[in-house]
Amino acid sequence: MNWNEYKTQVKETDPIGKVLIDEAEAEAEIISAIIKQRNALGLSQRDLASLCDIPQSSVARIESSKTTPKLSTIIKICNQLGLSLNVSVN
Repeated sequence: MNWNEYKTQVKETDPIGKVLIDEAEAEAEIISAIIKQRNALGLSQRDLASLCDIPQSSVARIESSKTTPKLSTIIKICNQLGLSLNVSVN
């Protein structure tokens, strides 16, 4: 069984596991978009941190998934990168 098959099985059989996997995937998608856009704009982590008035180490920890930032921090970063954060109801 590969990872995708395992995720599918967990999502189908474990309601709590589904929530945890969905949350992890959503967080990874947001972080990936931030990194991609930062790189596309030619910004370093230090540049982005300066624009957002947060420490560079915070940007590094967010991008490496070593911390889960506050929503306000994510919004601040997205605004500086020209990204929007959309919420939808499933």
